[in-house]
Amino acid sequence: MALFAVSTALVEAALHHCVVATPRWGSYARSPHDRRGLPQLVEDEAALDEMTPCGVDERCIYFVTGNAKKEQEVNLILSDQDLRPFRVEHVDLDLPELQGEPLDIAREKCRCAAQRVQASVIVEDTSLCFNALNGMPGPYIKWFVSAVGNDGLFDLLAGKEDKTAYCQCTLAFSPGPGAEPLVFVGRTDGRVVPPEGEGGFGWDAIFVPNGMEMPFGAMPIETKNQISHRARALQKFVAHCKHNEDAIMELISTWS
Repeated sequence: MALFAVSTALVEAALHHCVVATPRWGSYARSPHDRRGLPQLVEDEAALDEMTPCGVDERCIYFVTGNAKKEQEVNLILSDQDLRPFRVEHVDLDLPELQGEPLDIAREKCRCAAQRVQASVIVEDTSLCFNALNGMPGPYIKWFVSAVGNDGLFDLLAGKEDKTAYCQCTLAFSPGPGAEPLVFVGRTDGRVVPPEGEGGFGWDAIFVPNGMEMPFGAMPIETKNQISHRARALQKFVAHCKHNEDAIMELISTWS
């Protein structure tokens, strides 16, 4: 009963920060708690030019995130991938926090990002799912970490024999504003342990991937980037770009 009460409170706290993701851009409902306007096009052309240094370029895809740690990790992962002729540049922009299923959240964030920067974009949304709790915290993991930290996350499984979990990166790509995003999902299965290590970020200190003896937060970043959920989603995205180069170029030209 206590676990249920704590979990319910955390879910309510998480949703307090979110708006609702639905399948179509421009039609999603606001949470009653939300006091922000819905995302709009950046109207200041100078700000937009500064935000997107390579402009509208069929070879340039913008990774839109306000999370510097994610941006650094994506750069490291892609440095080992051959994405040519495409390249990925970062846009430092916070997107609305959405509630819903991970695929819907990623698609809606991607539509929003493409609308904001008026270019081709990728975004990602991360979930950490405890099997004993029917997939909770899921896509609301950011707010759970903020509310209770890694010790509190581990305590959610107190009294549960099943400590298995999986982390999932849902990566969405849009060739431009108005286009329907494509989604690439990377998943890593493992288990939840007491916090260990000071590397990584977020919940890295409590998640041990299957086949490993230490959590993401205690292993070298090079090791993490070979097996992580984020690396697996990016590998699928890179493979798609390599196999569909001409079609993607044409799509970006169409929507630019």
